[in-house]
Amino acid sequence: MRDHSNSPVELVEPLRKICLALPDAYEEQAWVGTRWCIRKHTFAHVVPIVDGWPPAYFKAAGTIGPTNVLTFRTPESEFYKRGQPGDRFFWPGWFPNLIGLRLDDPVDWSEVAELIEDSYCILAPRRLVEQLSTRPSGWDS
Repeated sequence: MRDHSNSPVELVEPLRKICLALPDAYEEQAWVGTRWCIRKHTFAHVVPIVDGWPPAYFKAAGTIGPTNVLTFRTPESEFYKRGQPGDRFFWPGWFPNLIGLRLDDPVDWSEVAELIEDSYCILAPRRLVEQLSTRPSGWDS
């Protein structure tokens, strides 16, 4: 599978493994970076920030880079909106339940997998979400 982003493979590959383990999830090239979707809805999107580009992400994340950020949906948006400048988590402001996470070293892949699964559950049809409770975990740290 072709890597559609400038994000390093060591970030994209674990994200790919986590996301594609979810029922009917698929990967596609985004306007920048790589995103994973369910039924045309993005549940995870990794974007590189370099020299202040892309501007919307650099402003939201509070860094000109170089870094990579992951955006996802969360049922706990109020928790993340209280963040302070420099925190790993940030609220881009595009959707009430969309949150960003700076993927700076070290990345806690178990935490990321849980956040991505929560995001998927917000956007996926109920019948697909129900499949999650009847399958073995798709992610092993």
